[in-house]
Amino acid sequence: MKILLDTCTFLWILSDAPELSNLARQSFQDPANQIFLSAVSTWEIALKYSLGRLPLKTGPEVYIPLQRKKHGIQALPLHEKTTLHLSRLPNHHRDPFDRMLVCQAIVHGLRLLTPDPLIVQYPVPILW
Repeated sequence: MKILLDTCTFLWILSDAPELSNLARQSFQDPANQIFLSAVSTWEIALKYSLGRLPLKTGPEVYIPLQRKKHGIQALPLHEKTTLHLSRLPNHHRDPFDRMLVCQAIVHGLRLLTPDPLIVQYPVPILW
């Protein structure tokens, strides 16, 4: 299965946070699954870090690639086709980062690993 991590899910995985559901943890740890982190999430992390709202051990330009490699997470770039899909989405969710993750999951045929209850309103497979 191909899985796209929500930004909070990525951060929770790194800290082994209790907020992770058992299914989320198992799905991430299953070696048969391909796990992806979107450029959208790296952008969100870098933005929150630069605003002082997200402390990291090092800057995101070092921290994120290091953690992706350590945990076997593949990078997912943002493509034009994905951004154009945004015009097809109903406006259930106001967070532009989450809306773009939904677009990526739809366009690339990925399951989105997220606890966000608003995302279930979109036609995208969710794991949690």
